[in-house]
Amino acid sequence: MNRVGQGAAAILPIGIAVATCMLLFALAGYDIISVILGVTEGALTGFGSFQQTLRWAMPLLLIALGFLFCLRAGEFNIGGQGQMMMGGLGSVAVALLFPGPVWIAMPTALLAGMLCGLIWSGFAGFLKVRYHADEVIVTLMLNFIAVLLVSWVTTGPLKDPAVRGETASTPKIDSALRLGGSDGISPTLLILVGLAILAAWVIAERSRMGVQLRYVGKAPQAARWQGMAVRRLKFQAYLLAGTFAGLAGAFEVLGPNGRLVTGATPTIGFTAIVVTIVGLSRVPGIVIAAIFFGGLQAAILFLPIVSDLPSSGIKILEGMIALFVTAEFLRHWRQR
Repeated sequence: MNRVGQGAAAILPIGIAVATCMLLFALAGYDIISVILGVTEGALTGFGSFQQTLRWAMPLLLIALGFLFCLRAGEFNIGGQGQMMMGGLGSVAVALLFPGPVWIAMPTALLAGMLCGLIWSGFAGFLKVRYHADEVIVTLMLNFIAVLLVSWVTTGPLKDPAVRGETASTPKIDSALRLGGSDGISPTLLILVGLAILAAWVIAERSRMGVQLRYVGKAPQAARWQGMAVRRLKFQAYLLAGTFAGLAGAFEVLGPNGRLVTGATPTIGFTAIVVTIVGLSRVPGIVIAAIFFGGLQAAILFLPIVSDLPSSGIKILEGMIALFVTAEFLRHWRQR
């Protein structure tokens, strides 16, 4: 199948999901035209809408780029959510506990985020390649452990005493260490994300490791016959996935959030899996898919203003897209 056919095959489940949701909304009595216009304005044409689309596309993009390497190696690592949370935890810990000159503290906080994500994903990869543990179960369980760790930190050692209510968080980090304001976008962040995209593309498409990962994922036995270190390559894929997801977490706490919050972005790691699949496991496709799903996320707050459909309708649409896309992907995965 050529690239055009692959693109059509990826878009078709999305079209079916959107059509299904629109039909359900119409049967429920909602004005479909106002819904479509509301989503478009909330994601693209409204004041500051595209800025919010980019804000939500960035973490989706980074986690999806990491998942790309595991997927190419034949590993279904669904731990991006936990790896992102651990990355945020590492970055905020450095920013709060080890103050220093900005030119030292900021790179250190970013590196700490990537390292924590790498360690969290590397642990799952070690269990898989060494003991043949099921990566889906291991990475899913590590997500829950990460949630508990963040909850403990934000209600204990790094609790912000000024915060009251159900949502706990750490104190805000120094504004000098912020990579962006509350809107989540800044030239620095965009440049760093661009460098991450370039790095992912070089590794995936222009490096020996990228070629070997694709070979390992499609024909692991043949890769062994060719003398490739299959287990080592799979483990390296996990390390790359954790590094990119940890960077996403670091950007969240150093960028729009400015602190670590319990329960923030609870499903973004799972949506990133769909982004990778819709993007055909190619870096340019993942960028486009991340912007699309970032637009849906940006439209959640805007939609109720121009339509009587509640913001949960977007969540239904996202879930329907994830259902159809994942079902089609798993069908091809089993056939292969």
